Amino acid sequence: MSEHNSSSNKARKSLSLLRSGVLVSVCTFFSRILGLVRDAALAYVLGASGSADAFYVAFKIPNFFRRLFAEGAFAQAFVPVLSDYRVNDTKEEVRALVAAVSGSLALVLSLVTVIFMLCAPWVVYVFAPGFSADSEQSALAAELLTITFPYLLFISLTALAGGILNAHGEYAVPAITPIFLNISLIVATVFFARTAAQAETAVAWGVFFAGLIQLLFQVPFLARLQLLPMPRLGFSHPGVKRILILIGPALFGVSVSQINLLLDTVLASFLQTGSITWLYLSDRLYELPLGIFAIAISTVILPSLSRSFAGGESGGFLKTLDWALRLLLLIAIPSSIALFMLAEPLIATIFYRGELTVNDVTKAAQSLQAYSLGLVFMMLIKVLAPGYYARQDTKTPVRIGIIAMVSNMVFNLILVWPFGHVGLALATSLSALLNAFLLWRGLYSKGHHVFTQAWWSLLRILLCASSALAACLYVFLQMDLIWTQMSDGQRVMQILIIVVTGVCVYGLAAVLAGLRPSILKHS
Repeated sequence: MSEHNSSSNKARKSLSLLRSGVLVSVCTFFSRILGLVRDAALAYVLGASGSADAFYVAFKIPNFFRRLFAEGAFAQAFVPVLSDYRVNDTKEEVRALVAAVSGSLALVLSLVTVIFMLCAPWVVYVFAPGFSADSEQSALAAELLTITFPYLLFISLTALAGGILNAHGEYAVPAITPIFLNISLIVATVFFARTAAQAETAVAWGVFFAGLIQLLFQVPFLARLQLLPMPRLGFSHPGVKRILILIGPALFGVSVSQINLLLDTVLASFLQTGSITWLYLSDRLYELPLGIFAIAISTVILPSLSRSFAGGESGGFLKTLDWALRLLLLIAIPSSIALFMLAEPLIATIFYRGELTVNDVTKAAQSLQAYSLGLVFMMLIKVLAPGYYARQDTKTPVRIGIIAMVSNMVFNLILVWPFGHVGLALATSLSALLNAFLLWRGLYSKGHHVFTQAWWSLLRILLCASSALAACLYVFLQMDLIWTQMSDGQRVMQILIIVVTGVCVYGLAAVLAGLRPSILKHS
């Protein structure tokens, strides 16, 4: 009977993880689609001008710190500690931890925000030194940064709230929350930027209000869980101390890809006008599968891995990680193929209108192809890193992160001069490959991941299905369609036909090659 109960519990856990992953993916999908609408609106109004580059830098700086800290280091340090408290301590002790973390976090972020706003011109110089050759562009970027930087304060507190909700199995609300950023920017762009004296300023205020709205949206859901205590300073709290110990190293371990993207921006500021915008547009497209699938799976497995570690369930830890990796590859490989082969059609369909030119489409498509070569590895990093942080091991990812970051710098310097902005994207892909391999090797060497029989079946299926997808897309590309000469409706209809056909071909080929639910079973 106990064996039957154990098997039943495993089945329920597998189904629960899959449902949670699908829920987060669906919510993230709608958020990312709105994100593409947002970026299309921005491209229409701002184009790829010098002032557009200034806005994207002012937008990227707080977003860089958001991904580095709020969604990166803080999330990976906070969720394991919170999960440990949930498993081993009382509800009141959990509330005390939340109060101490929220008060301490708010104070630190408020000070950082004020300092960065006061030092905006110097911050812009550090992140985009190439702007110094144009005093007007540099001044505009600094002015916009004073408006956008408070977004970091709001979104970091939002990440705290989201971490609490995720740890309690409430995945939908944190996944829905980013939608408000896109809605806010769409409203700012469509209704205010087009008539404002300075379009970039109107959009910058959209960023500010987006952060505030996202934070306020999550408050009622925390109150429902009775986890909305009065914030207080708590640097001496044992849980806060543990988070602080973990958070420093985690800054490098989980967010190396963001540091690499920022280095791309620094070097791109020295390249021809438009380079930053081209990288931004291509970055937005390859982050679509990254956000919908990799981050969704990572979000779901981190609390599960943390609970397995806290409860001493090494078998459950290994099975959860292995399941996540198999599921991820089934999605990541076809996504990479599709982005590489459909780079120009996708860029043209989503962004080509208004101020964006044919040359901008071509340049952005080239960097998207370079990014797509590393997409699988970028997605793997999102799933492999929680394997360390759930066990509260931050030192190993730090060492790996530093190696990857230094390698990216070297690749950047080697590739930027012959290939321009495309070389920067390619360097990011190469460093992601190195990062993912070292993370996996570390887990494999310690027995936290093993290859089961299901892996060999999955690899055969991936080879067959991916080959079928590539052949299908190749046939479509032989039609010699000139995407920049088509109307918006024609481009959308054509890309929908290609994408739907590609998905069907890939799925059918996978099933014919032997894909069955048992291959992706959490066991």
